[in-house]
Amino acid sequence: EPSLACEECEGAEEMPQPLQQCRAWLRAYFWEPASTATLPVPAFHHPLLQRDSFTRQVLWTLLRDVKFGEAVSYKQLAELAGNSRAARAVGGAMRSNPIPIIIPCHRVIRSSGDSGNYGGGQLMKEWLLAHEKLQKEKLQE
Repeated sequence: EPSLACEECEGAEEMPQPLQQCRAWLRAYFWEPASTATLPVPAFHHPLLQRDSFTRQVLWTLLRDVKFGEAVSYKQLAELAGNSRAARAVGGAMRSNPIPIIIPCHRVIRSSGDSGNYGGGQLMKEWLLAHEKLQKEKLQE
């Protein structure tokens, strides 16, 4: 449960459109997760997401195919991205993710079911997974 009110930035209305979209998306993710599916994905201008590479393919596949409250193994994500033998490369793509949470690398877990590594730390990954599980259960009630 969110216990703090969302603080708005001063001058938020003066933010460029991509930042306004990002702010709206993150706010929805934490407080109204069901609405993230209907929001436009913020425009991403990071060079990693512009050039044609397996990392880009993995990140876009993750964003498009692994929904809120779901988890996928590194191997499964490699298969979804078109190279079933590239589970280790998927791990590298997760480490390179320039926009975690929006591109939800916390949803990628080990085949054993263990949560695996996360750039924001183990506790953060487990919190994000638990947040999504709880919110998904609430939506299904």
